[in-house]
Amino acid sequence: MRRVRAWAAVAAAVTLLLTGCSSGRTADDGKVTLEFQSLAWQKESVDANKQLVKEWNAAHPDIRVKYVQGSWDSVHDQLLTSFEGGEAPDVIHDASDDLADFAYGGYLADLRDLLPARLKSDIPHRSWETTTFGDGVYGVPFLQEPRVLVANAKILRAAGVRIPTPAKPWSWEEFRSVTKKLSGGGRFGVAWPLKEPVSATLNLSLSAGGRMFHRGADGKVTVRFDAADAVVPRTVHDQAGPDGSASGATLGMGGSDTLPGFFAGKYAMVPLGFSYRQQIVQQAPKGFEWQVLPAPAGRDGLAQGVSPQTLSVAQDSPHKKEAAQFIDFLLRPRNMVRLALGDWMLPTGTQALKDPALRTAKNDWATGTALAGGLRSAPAQSVRGYPEWKDKVATPALQEYYSGSIGLGELRKRLVGDGNLVLARYQR
Repeated sequence: MRRVRAWAAVAAAVTLLLTGCSSGRTADDGKVTLEFQSLAWQKESVDANKQLVKEWNAAHPDIRVKYVQGSWDSVHDQLLTSFEGGEAPDVIHDASDDLADFAYGGYLADLRDLLPARLKSDIPHRSWETTTFGDGVYGVPFLQEPRVLVANAKILRAAGVRIPTPAKPWSWEEFRSVTKKLSGGGRFGVAWPLKEPVSATLNLSLSAGGRMFHRGADGKVTVRFDAADAVVPRTVHDQAGPDGSASGATLGMGGSDTLPGFFAGKYAMVPLGFSYRQQIVQQAPKGFEWQVLPAPAGRDGLAQGVSPQTLSVAQDSPHKKEAAQFIDFLLRPRNMVRLALGDWMLPTGTQALKDPALRTAKNDWATGTALAGGLRSAPAQSVRGYPEWKDKVATPALQEYYSGSIGLGELRKRLVGDGNLVLARYQR
């Protein structure tokens, strides 16, 4: 283990030499330099982040922020290496479902006494739950996106189906019926891109009252697969199987992979994250008519789980107070709106959500904003051992179930029986 840690430290040192990083420096004149590692990747988002850093530096000459570009593809391993090497950036951009191990490992600062009351009160409690681990808060949730149905408007009009709204969404039963009506002649009513099936299944299941993970009085978590948990998996399974209303070929695809077929009219609808609208605007052929519809609703309405993007402070940062001040600046309502527009996502802040720019009919911003009240902490958010359960148990089990290789009973047996064996190892 010492050799592994030593190599990790060497790797971190090499990375820092190559990138010119030196976290938390204080110059001889007393001026502070903070490193802000951003995972923004779309041009609009990168531009918004860099412009805000520029504005901060202009207004705070004694606390300079250095923008560092990170990548979603490698952020977990990169951060672990930098934490182990003692060279983590001061301000860390990540997602809430990636924070548990870092929080419990002591790598992130508890923000409860660092953040101003304005920011604490502006973000709803349900969002703060996504970054609360044990008794501490280890990130500020600031951007989130619901999963929505992106539909070919012409196909829906021609079929004469009822168009759902956030006020009157489809039920899961009606959704299944509609997709059958939209299918035929080489066209499928829906394409489910489920290359990564677990988070989509768990998060959408909240609408039907599904939870999957249950924490007992002793604090330990166990897996259950009740009737409510089966609503969404059974819908997908039946659409791709007996109904013939969902394309089996897309079950192994990512969201972007389905867009060419969607534009070609092969699929009437695709469940996607709200931010995919940007790709659709950029890639759709001229004259293509599309619209955003709310995901189906169950007994708990339009509730669904999300894992917001977050901003955290490294525990080893010598300038935690200044780092928190920079986060507060980034997440002022006006700035949070700019970040949301750049990423085509929704802000968590209640004041930012009121901004007219996020409530326009253009590109269906208003539809997404109307769904914000139903967004909840993803079910697996604080479950230790979840990554192993997801990779070794849930992903293969759901993939086999959706493809028709196993039935619902076998799915339940694997998720619960094998799953609880995995979680038990993390809760001894």
